[in-house]
Amino acid sequence: MRYYIAIVHQDGDSAFGLTFPDLPGCFAAADSWDAIPAAATEALDLWFDDQPDVEPSSLDALRLSQKDALAAGAVLLPVPYIPADTAVERVNITMERGLLRAIDETAKTRGLTRSAFLAQVARRELVGA
Repeated sequence: MRYYIAIVHQDGDSAFGLTFPDLPGCFAAADSWDAIPAAATEALDLWFDDQPDVEPSSLDALRLSQKDALAAGAVLLPVPYIPADTAVERVNITMERGLLRAIDETAKTRGLTRSAFLAQVARRELVGA
């Protein structure tokens, strides 16, 4: 998992704007601070859908290159990115029986398999979306 740094800015009462200096043309908007992780994750997924792999810049390098934006009130936000890989791998995990029952009940009510539910929860925990 890599972290790409987003520059988050807001003009007045407008939506939050996100840009990724390492990824030309990769941008997003979010109506609230809490909606930023989902918007950022979607922007990264879309950008990498048809763009080559890019090594993220260091935080120090971005602080230097974005000093004007930061002085104007923008903030740097690390955004984790999990590359899409459609290959499925079978794994064996161990957990408390009560927790497993709760997972199975919740997955069933949402129309998901145990595996799909666990993957969805793990992704949400890792990337915030």
